[in-house]
Amino acid sequence: MENKIKFAVVGCGHIGKRHAEMVSRNSECELVALIDVKDKSVLGIESYDVPFFSSLEDFLNSGIEADVVNIASPNGFHFEQAYKVIDSGKHVVVEKPMALNKQDAEKLIFQALHKHRQVFAVMQNRYSPPSAWIKEMVESGKLGEIYMVQLNCYWNRDDRYYKPESWHGKKDLDGGTLFTQFSHFIDIMYWLFGDITNIQAKFADFNHENLTDFDDSGFVSFDFVNGGMGSLNYSTSVWNQNLESSMTIIAEHGAVKIGGQYMDKVEVCIIKDYIMPQLPPTNPGNDYGAYKGSAANHHYIIENVVDVLKGRNTITTNALEGLKVVDIIERIYQLKN
Repeated sequence: MENKIKFAVVGCGHIGKRHAEMVSRNSECELVALIDVKDKSVLGIESYDVPFFSSLEDFLNSGIEADVVNIASPNGFHFEQAYKVIDSGKHVVVEKPMALNKQDAEKLIFQALHKHRQVFAVMQNRYSPPSAWIKEMVESGKLGEIYMVQLNCYWNRDDRYYKPESWHGKKDLDGGTLFTQFSHFIDIMYWLFGDITNIQAKFADFNHENLTDFDDSGFVSFDFVNGGMGSLNYSTSVWNQNLESSMTIIAEHGAVKIGGQYMDKVEVCIIKDYIMPQLPPTNPGNDYGAYKGSAANHHYIIENVVDVLKGRNTITTNALEGLKVVDIIERIYQLKN
C-alpha cells in the first residue's frame, strides 16, 4: 500500500460515488475517507469500508493521510472546499465548475501555486474518441482555417431533476444552466478553438420559472480570438428527454459535425483528401451500468491524477483551463445585466 495514491471524496451523490468507485477500481489508488453532510445511511455507500465524516473540516483535522481530495459537492461549494484542501497541503480534483466566478478561480490557482499543489479540473469529455479525433484534426491543420463553429446543447431538465430539496436550480449553489449542464461542451470548444470575444446574447426562461432561479435557454454569438466566428444555442426546456449536444465546424478544407446526446458521435465528416478512420467506441466495453455519456469517462481522470503525481505524465485539464471555462460563462451571463 506504500506507493498508492490516497484519495478522499467530498460529496457522495451520483458523481461523488463515481469518483469513489473509480478510485477503488484503480490498483494504484487507495480510498481513505468519504465526506458528506447527509447521514451515511441514506447515501448508499455501505460497500466502502472507510472512515466517514460529516464535514471537510472534520476530515482535515482527523490526521488521516491523503494525497488528493476529490470535490464532488454542489457547485457553490467547489471553490471554498478546494481552497481549504489546497491550504491543508493536499492536491485537489474539483468537479466542474471549479468556481462560480473568475475571481474565486484565480484565488484558488494562486493558492495552489503558493502551496506547490495541483488543481485537477474535471473535464472528462475530452477523453471521448470523437473529442480526441477532432482535436488532432484542428491541431494538424487538416481543416485549414476555421470559419464558423456552432455549438447546440438541447437537453431536458424538469421537475424530476429540479426537486425542492435539491441544490439544483438554486442560484448560489448551482450557478446556472451553462455551469451545471453545458460547461463540458464549452470546455471542448475552448480546448479546440481558444478564447472568445465580441459576445452577444439573448436569454429566455420558457418553462423553469417555478423550478429555478435562472433562465433555461439562450442564443450566444461571438468571435474567436484566433479567427472565425461561433455561436452557442442552449436550452434545458426540451420536453421529456435530452435531444442533443452537437458541434458543427465549417472550415477552409471541409465540414465536420459531432453529435449525439453527449457529443459522442461523428455524424458528418467531409474533408478534402481525407478518409475518416474507424474510431474506437465511445466508453469502450459499456461496463458502467447507468453511467452514460460523460460520466463514464471518470476513470481517465483518476488515471491522469496518478500519472501526474507519479511523474509519468502531464495534467490533462489544468487549473488555468478550468478558470477559462468559468471566465467564458461569467462573461456570457454578464450580458443579462
